[in-house]
Amino acid sequence: MIKSDEFLERLKRMKDNVYMGGKLIKRDDPQLMPGVRVIMLSYDLAVHPEFKGLFTATSHLDAKKINRFTHIHQNADDLIKKIDMTREGIHQTGFCIQRCMGIDAMNALSVVTKEVDDAKDTEYHQKFIEYLKYWQENDISGACAQTDVKGNRKLRPHEQPDPDHYVRIVERKKDGIIVRGAKSHITMAAYADEIIVIPTRMLTKEEGDWAVAFGIPADAKGVKLVNRASAPRARKYLTSPLTDFGSSDSFILFDDVFVPLERVFLAGETEFAGRLALMFALYHRHSYCGCKPGVTDILMGLTALVAEYHGLEKAQHIQHKIADLIGVGELVYASGIAAAVRSEKASSGTQIPNTIFANVGRRHAGENIYHEHSILADVSGGISATLPFEEDFFAEETKDLLHKYIIHNDQVPAENQHRCYRTIGDLICSGFGGVWQIAGVHGGGSPIMESIALLGNYDLSKRKKLAKHIAGIKD
Repeated sequence: MIKSDEFLERLKRMKDNVYMGGKLIKRDDPQLMPGVRVIMLSYDLAVHPEFKGLFTATSHLDAKKINRFTHIHQNADDLIKKIDMTREGIHQTGFCIQRCMGIDAMNALSVVTKEVDDAKDTEYHQKFIEYLKYWQENDISGACAQTDVKGNRKLRPHEQPDPDHYVRIVERKKDGIIVRGAKSHITMAAYADEIIVIPTRMLTKEEGDWAVAFGIPADAKGVKLVNRASAPRARKYLTSPLTDFGSSDSFILFDDVFVPLERVFLAGETEFAGRLALMFALYHRHSYCGCKPGVTDILMGLTALVAEYHGLEKAQHIQHKIADLIGVGELVYASGIAAAVRSEKASSGTQIPNTIFANVGRRHAGENIYHEHSILADVSGGISATLPFEEDFFAEETKDLLHKYIIHNDQVPAENQHRCYRTIGDLICSGFGGVWQIAGVHGGGSPIMESIALLGNYDLSKRKKLAKHIAGIKD
């Protein structure tokens, strides 16, 4: 394992290929640092005595102690610890720990590369094992690049007027492949060590060039990261853990990028493209069963706190709203636990969460994110949206009167009430909050994708037979 300052130094040594606002920027640019600090925290938590055994694991390759964000799940307990780790990470940052994407992709590759080898007599899985050794030995942080830009949504990859609208192989060489295309919405790519590229959909036999998966350094030649960053409004006086952190999302442009063969994990096996896409989605939706309850915990805590500051904590309608939040958060978490308990072992030895429970949990979370924000907005009132700027609370002409009139509960210091409102504003009515509301719906797959996964894997015929039995219907 490495320390957070070692990770930062590693980032600084990477080649410059991150663009923001039309400019080429460094990876320690102030605009990126809120997101960088999230990843640095994932290294700090691994050595924090309070979280011993949660943010670390034992490698199944060599029995060494490793960061859990580089671990391949070996049993149900690993899957449970993964969602517990993710939930705790949210508690520490206020929103997204980000590093789960990379390890979710690595677990998917662990499963599918072995399945391809078993069916096709290829050598992808051994290459993956060597790549995994590199990940664990260097405590790598990786981004998963799955979502293609897709072009015309009615057309398949091979039918697109521009075939580059899905990442594809444009040339095959003795020692590697050359790829071209773009991936969008890729969180933390601008401050990742590695980028793992996987297919975004099922493919037909005509689409072998698009059936590609590989891992590359984030600063590889020909890779351009066009980035946008978001973070809570910077504070001058009332800094808090939330204001330390942020995130970034990139358009990743692959401009004829060479990928060495030892880093290629799928190259034309179209029948496994959909399997890999869905396997990553399954692991990532299972991660959301820890992520989204962590977010709910924070929204719930702010709802209860602002109700207390208003003197309304015992009001029945407030209690009912908090019960709604408890129901959402803990049902999503329970789905994650159930997905781990009902998990199965792949031929590679990797533990796979239950598809139904993981998708039920993620679907329930995505469909309730605006409901949760609505509850907090309802209970907190409009002040989080119209609160004067922070500086006005410290300016000589206005500070005393503002502190006088912001008080609702005279047992609570004015600063605490001010901090509560400002934090609510950061989370539910800011540009930063808007990004994370949409991420709550679409991250890891939109609710419709969970519905498709549920309908595709659920045994409805068994339920129809049950209905016939109860109704006395004879076939």
